Amino acid sequence: MNADLVLFGDVVTMDDALPRAEGLAVTGGRITTVGSRAELDVLIGAGTQVVDVGSACILPGFIEPHGHPLEEAIVLGPAVVDIRPVTIADADTVVATIAETISDRGAAGAFLNGWDPLLQKGLPEPTLKWLDTTAPDYPLVILHNSGHVAYFNTAAAEQAGITRDTPDPFGGSYGHDASGALDGAAYETPAVFTVAGHAMTIGDDFPALLAAECARLNAAGITTIAEMSFDPRMRPALNAIADAGLLTTRFRLYEMSTPARTTDAAPGDGNDLVRQIGIKVWSDGSPWVGNIATSFPYLDTEATRGLGIACTHGHANYTGEQIHDISAAYFDKGWQIACHAHGDDAITMVLDAWEQLLREYPRDDHRLRLEHVGAMRADQFQRAADLGVTVSIFIDHLHYWGDVLVDDLFGPEHGSVWAAAGSALAAGQRFTFHNDGPVTPANPLRNMQDAVTRLAPSGRVVAPEERIPVDAALRAHTVNAAWQLFSEENIGAIFPGAYADLVVLSANPLDTEPTSLSDLKILATVLEGRTVYGELSAIG
Repeated sequence: MNADLVLFGDVVTMDDALPRAEGLAVTGGRITTVGSRAELDVLIGAGTQVVDVGSACILPGFIEPHGHPLEEAIVLGPAVVDIRPVTIADADTVVATIAETISDRGAAGAFLNGWDPLLQKGLPEPTLKWLDTTAPDYPLVILHNSGHVAYFNTAAAEQAGITRDTPDPFGGSYGHDASGALDGAAYETPAVFTVAGHAMTIGDDFPALLAAECARLNAAGITTIAEMSFDPRMRPALNAIADAGLLTTRFRLYEMSTPARTTDAAPGDGNDLVRQIGIKVWSDGSPWVGNIATSFPYLDTEATRGLGIACTHGHANYTGEQIHDISAAYFDKGWQIACHAHGDDAITMVLDAWEQLLREYPRDDHRLRLEHVGAMRADQFQRAADLGVTVSIFIDHLHYWGDVLVDDLFGPEHGSVWAAAGSALAAGQRFTFHNDGPVTPANPLRNMQDAVTRLAPSGRVVAPEERIPVDAALRAHTVNAAWQLFSEENIGAIFPGAYADLVVLSANPLDTEPTSLSDLKILATVLEGRTVYGELSAIG
């Protein structure tokens, strides 16, 4: 039978049975043959599209195992103004942009995302007084770049129905001053979403916004992404967009846990394009705002004093008993659980809770997940591996905050070993990398470079002993990520029967200088044999 598509080139399969090949054939959106030119030549017929990519390299499509694409589609759309450090580097321009947005938006309210005083040095303290002075008449909400804090003025509090007497939502809180009045800060997802809800709505433009988000992912070589804060209220819109053929990226959904600890979904609901596979829970918050639970304190520096966290150890958002009980309510129903955990004390708390959970509800292949794991230690990676707990590492912290971690927050002993991929590899972890968009833009190639080089912005190498080989970094965004998402039978490697989800790079990462990995060009991205970015026929 003739193939629909035959690609010739340097094929890195990520399949241990056949690591390299000269090409592959695709029929009906799936790979039918991987092998030599001679094996593929016999599959070429009158209707076969044949592309020789020359010196370019063909890999499985990259997988982003921890993102927030439904949220990112909105916050990178017109309703929310982007002030992230990747967009605006200096504090003066951030403040000017806020003033301009307030003037332009008027009574509709100003909503901005990306406030980051650690990178945008010189930002004013976002007190309620400053927020009210900056926007005295209309709502103003500024989301911290971490997503774990929102700053809001009095008009925004009134719009959201929040007063000094509003009880804290479970797992979140509103800040108060010494008199008990609101201080203009909302912490963690339940409170942040309440404050920012007026901007985070799904409107008639959502299909176009999500299509733009898919296009951004495809341009980074991504063909599958995990949505880690899925709200089931988004399901009708997402399903309608998928049914209309507008998705060019696969979605794996992790629904946010709720105080009711229930969901109307069942594990595996959906199809190979959009499937719900897990539940997301949180143990602590963000290192950039001081609410991660660590065994070691923050340094006493100008940066930590400005944030009000000097010499503190942070804190967890839940107790170990609560983590156990939340997890058990879903795990007992067959769900995979993914838990946000940055501080080493928070990680110990989750591992303790999950060890008890696994004694109570034994499951051989649970793939419980720890997310971000910035301060995770070597012994904790090993303990997690022994329990069958997998990790996803926010390695891109090194690219943006590598110097901040060492100089401003934690010092060389704890800050330099942040995102310790080498320890994860030594423990036998099937770890993955992620960008947690919209915190940092999805960029698998740079994540790989971060892990291989561990270069901070200043050019220093932080904890060189934690560097990993390129092939291990490649696995983190391909075969490991597919396994972590319970999708390894269909994606993550190039083998007969897999979907033809592919990325074509300008050169082979295995033969590229490590400091140049992020300079490789995405020439084309392919989903089920259909080109969704670039132009295959123009390569070669």
